[in-house]
Amino acid sequence: MTSALAPDALGPTICVGEILVEIVATTVGTGFVEAQPLIGPFASGAPAIFISQCGRFGGQAAMIGAVGDDDFGRVNVERLKRDGVDVSAISIDPEFPTGSAFVRYRDNGSRDFVFNIARSAAARFGWSVPVSDLVGRGGHLHVMGSALSMPSAIAVIDKAVDIIKARGGTLSVDPNIRKELKLDAETEHRFDRLVSAADLLLPSGEELERAAGVDGETAAVRRLFERGVKEVVLKRGADGASYFNRDGTRVDVPAFVVEEVDPTGAGDCFGGTYVAGRRLGLTPQHALTYAAAAGARNVTRLGPMEGAGTRGELDAFIASTGRYS
Repeated sequence: MTSALAPDALGPTICVGEILVEIVATTVGTGFVEAQPLIGPFASGAPAIFISQCGRFGGQAAMIGAVGDDDFGRVNVERLKRDGVDVSAISIDPEFPTGSAFVRYRDNGSRDFVFNIARSAAARFGWSVPVSDLVGRGGHLHVMGSALSMPSAIAVIDKAVDIIKARGGTLSVDPNIRKELKLDAETEHRFDRLVSAADLLLPSGEELERAAGVDGETAAVRRLFERGVKEVVLKRGADGASYFNRDGTRVDVPAFVVEEVDPTGAGDCFGGTYVAGRRLGLTPQHALTYAAAAGARNVTRLGPMEGAGTRGELDAFIASTGRYS
């Protein structure tokens, strides 16, 4: 089946947004109100996790964002380079530090965060000569809904969508916005415009209905196709994943059975693998299987992208790991 996404040969998949380090508490409990052991820094930020996995799988990949002129920034840039990501459009801020997220897990698996994004280098980038050069040769743009809270990212995304689409490129959107979250009118309009322009939508759970604006899975998928979306891939966690095409085709794949160590980044690794796979010519079935494997493998390691896998590593994981029936 022909992919709705532009072929990898057209140019890299580009992701725009926050680049962070993540520092994780090794104790389970609530918050950070007392001294405790920590581990890190780990390279992080949802867009960075996505593009790292895209590069590791073998797709052309590039990142737009910013880090500070500090060790945390170097951790991120060097990690992305190792994973095959073009970092030419990552700016180095001489004044503000690299963004950070401190994470502690609770008994029930939920998390407490202490973020520094808005007042860090992560939020301080914009249109520049390196960004213009990269977007001008881009083949695909991936946008996460969380980026819509960053004015710097919004300004770049608005221009990049039009440029990449004009040269025959494509757009994927991971809503990453809960159904209950109320956006201001301008951000709501921008989110709706991105969804309508998307060639691929990658929601998780209730994000499907949130993006479509209607309740019920079947009605939501139908509404998205009416708005112009070409492919929908619904991430279902332990229940696997489903592919929907506007021609009525549906593909379901089961999840892999793993022991979860750290769930952060699973959906981002799933998305990065699926987009890379489809752009490299894989069928929906094969791309979904690799994507499910990437998400599952990632949760077996501590750190938000420490389990990200190459195609060979994912082949080995698929061959050796059971799946839910």
